[in-house]
Amino acid sequence: MTAPTHQEASPAPAPPRSRLHLVVVATPGPPLQDEREPVRLLVPGRRTRRPTPPPGPRPRMDQSVVAADAADFGPAWSRRAELPDPQAVGRRLVTLTLEAFAGRRPVAQLQPLVSPPLFTALTERGRPRWCTEGTAPLAVSSVRVCEPVDGVAEVSAVARRAGRAHAIAARLEGIDGRWRCTALQIG
Repeated sequence: MTAPTHQEASPAPAPPRSRLHLVVVATPGPPLQDEREPVRLLVPGRRTRRPTPPPGPRPRMDQSVVAADAADFGPAWSRRAELPDPQAVGRRLVTLTLEAFAGRRPVAQLQPLVSPPLFTALTERGRPRWCTEGTAPLAVSSVRVCEPVDGVAEVSAVARRAGRAHAIAARLEGIDGRWRCTALQIG
């Protein structure tokens, strides 16, 4: 047997690459409306049903699958129909948080209402001075709720103490059939 020569073993040279070209793609138009669904007109003073959101990144599981595989998959997102009134939950969360910051209740009582990272942040960060100082009562005067997507509620509240108003914002997410606070901002 003869050994291959150097010319037979070398690969063929690669062809030169073409240059990149910029292609402008037209922006898609507005989404088409389903002809089967009637157009909903907004009438002042009249409530309209909220349209169902398009399928998103949240998993949609029926209750039998959630119950059977809860240990395998952890917490499951809940739809709005499966959750209690977000305004009552938001008012309770804000009141309990302010009472905990004022020293009237232990911060550990917030643990079932908030996510684990938020609970860690609440126990480690400093409390607002207006919550800890003074003896005037803390009062939650107004609570507003906005639901941007199914299973998420954004709560804004006004707390009053000694003639001053302070803003509070929270994000509630439906997890395992109940609201859980994942973000909280106290001003």
